[in-house]
Amino acid sequence: MKLIIQIPCLNESGTLGIALAELPREVEGFDVVEWLIIDDGSTDNTAELAKQLGVDHVIRHPVNRGLATAFMTGLDACLRLGADVIVNTDADNQYEASDIPHLTAPIISGQADMVIGARPIDETDHFSWLKKKLQRLGSWAVRVASKTDVEDAPSGFRAISRETAMRLNVFNAYTYTLETIIQAGVSNLRIKSVPVRTNADLRPSRLVKSISSYVRRSLVTILRIFVIYRPMAFFFWPGLVLCSIGGVAALRFLYFYFATGDGAGHVQSLVLGALCIILGSMMFMVALLADIITANRKLLERISLRVQRMEHSINRECELPPIAVPPVTG
Repeated sequence: MKLIIQIPCLNESGTLGIALAELPREVEGFDVVEWLIIDDGSTDNTAELAKQLGVDHVIRHPVNRGLATAFMTGLDACLRLGADVIVNTDADNQYEASDIPHLTAPIISGQADMVIGARPIDETDHFSWLKKKLQRLGSWAVRVASKTDVEDAPSGFRAISRETAMRLNVFNAYTYTLETIIQAGVSNLRIKSVPVRTNADLRPSRLVKSISSYVRRSLVTILRIFVIYRPMAFFFWPGLVLCSIGGVAALRFLYFYFATGDGAGHVQSLVLGALCIILGSMMFMVALLADIITANRKLLERISLRVQRMEHSINRECELPPIAVPPVTG
């Protein structure tokens, strides 16, 4: 059994050494533990430092492509390197590395396909009151969308089985945390939360530049995820509401037209009713089209999964390198 611990990095030369010093080289249940750094277009010496500190594999994006892309690059590389389980963590040493065995244990025992580390948010001093509440709200929204019981959806400290890693596809460039949980939930994968500890804050978060920006981008992310993974519900229920409003407005016009003969004074109700019914009908049509597209996406995901199974199986037998990447430059 091989475990690979991956760390997406962007200009992390100041904290990477601290994070790597805490990472384990032995984890119960695994014969091999390796480290992988994804340098997402850093302008400092992150990649060179990682090699000096004994990191087994270093992959470098020539330009910054975003956290979600770096995460997916890491998963693909880990699969090509033959990882049976992948642990993702941060380069700022936010998470207690000694809790990694708690993340991997449910996967080894066959109880889970993905394990999310639940931080003690209420006890985290460097989280503001507003950020704590927003973290809880975001986790609740993800639980509703994914139909899971994940306690800390934005947590990047997670373990993923090999099979699950091959199933994940991230479309959002901002962050992978929310989308991967919802995708796993929709795919009926088993997701488990385990409590983990956190360390003191070494630097400000680069993902949360401001509370307003974080809220706006998170809401857009959740909205897009709903459209991609639950399009029928997203379009059907607004369409039903519009048709109901239109029906009530049309009945109001008909009542005055036939009961009182004063239909001319209530033409506005007829216009509103017709408009709402037309819009509602269009929403129903979009819902049907989106559902057909979703079925097609699921078929493509199955094809992609089969291709990856064959590709990574060949890679494990032939011991091919993870991916071709540009050389590290100073």
